[in-house]
Amino acid sequence: MWMWRISRRWSRWRNRRAREKAMLPKGWNRRPLHEVAEVRTGVAKGKTGLVDPVELPYLRVANVQDGFIDLTQLKTISIERHQIDRYLLQRDDILMTEGGDFDKLGRGAVWDGVVDPCLHQNHVFAVRAKKDLVNPFFLSALSGSEYGRTYFLSCAKRSTNLASINSSQLKSFPVVLPPLAEQERIAHILSTWDQAIATTEQQLTSSRRYAEVLRDALLAGQRRFGDYASWQSTPISEMIRESRVVGSGGDVAKKITVKLYGRGVVGKSEKRAGSESTRYYRRSAGQFIYSKLDFLNGAFGRIPAALDGYESTLDLPAFDFLPGVDPRWFLHYVSREMFYTGHLGLANGGRKARRVNPNDLLRVSIPTPCLEEQVRTADAIDTALSIVTTQEKLLSLLREEKSALMSQLLTGKRRVRLLADEAEPA
Repeated sequence: MWMWRISRRWSRWRNRRAREKAMLPKGWNRRPLHEVAEVRTGVAKGKTGLVDPVELPYLRVANVQDGFIDLTQLKTISIERHQIDRYLLQRDDILMTEGGDFDKLGRGAVWDGVVDPCLHQNHVFAVRAKKDLVNPFFLSALSGSEYGRTYFLSCAKRSTNLASINSSQLKSFPVVLPPLAEQERIAHILSTWDQAIATTEQQLTSSRRYAEVLRDALLAGQRRFGDYASWQSTPISEMIRESRVVGSGGDVAKKITVKLYGRGVVGKSEKRAGSESTRYYRRSAGQFIYSKLDFLNGAFGRIPAALDGYESTLDLPAFDFLPGVDPRWFLHYVSREMFYTGHLGLANGGRKARRVNPNDLLRVSIPTPCLEEQVRTADAIDTALSIVTTQEKLLSLLREEKSALMSQLLTGKRRVRLLADEAEPA
């Protein structure tokens, strides 16, 4: 069966190639990778009995990311001196991993030579472009585009959630080749998008860090608004009260679940109907809800309006807020890692099934400001988090726009305008 599926994918790929070949713009052609670049395999770990060994830095799979090389952890490897040139990286080599997640297959980055000498592991291919035929940055973008990903997935060896290619399949990759000047222009345009994305990523990292620092300072009382009264130690039982409005059976209930690490409350989809005998409880918009089993993983949230009337079992208890507490402030407080990991003693049961009972949670006391200060604190945290959300959306949009532009530019569906001195001679 699996051989038939591979044959079918390969047939679809060949048919698609035939159609695309007829659609290539004038002056473009398609050649296998081994004709326009040298594919180099890397050095294997664990060899013993080396003669005249030297210790050199090398790049592992973990170093090769989508569009950049991560050098935060650069390890070294022993290699015989006479083999160094065989595995030595050169500036502008395109680094690609032989396997990984489906959506990462074919993706890599161009080596900038910042570490010299530097080798590469046998699970990392180094593709050395013939620069009179292909621009390395253009080739890297092509291999990581939808066009490249489609090819690699069509011939990859697959396992659960993972896929891998070998050097022969990589060498056979059909490279779309515009004139060199157009390749360079396309690479320049895409690098401009990469810079915009990198800048937005840096801004997002800074905003996340600021929001986290601000939240922790405000909720610890290290930073306060105005001349409010001192905080009081308040039992959580005076802030929330468990709700047990009986709902439906498990066969018909619209079910709810809580994501880990404060990431929200969502509807739960099930392929099979639940048991009619399982008792569910009706939940209302605005209630606080948590998972008994995943308390220590920060599975807290407030039920959104869209899920009003959804239901859960008592393994996901829900609570109404009492007067004198701002629900946003409370959720920010308990969603911090230092809160839920700091109450390990509340969890009962075995190592893999520790549950936190509502009665135990309600007995916990926390330092609490007055309601007005809670509101101002929550407003400040929400404002900082809204900036993070805006930048996350912008980053997602930039990536989507770049991906769409890549798909058009790299296959000739959209052409770039060359300057007079860039045009290829007739």
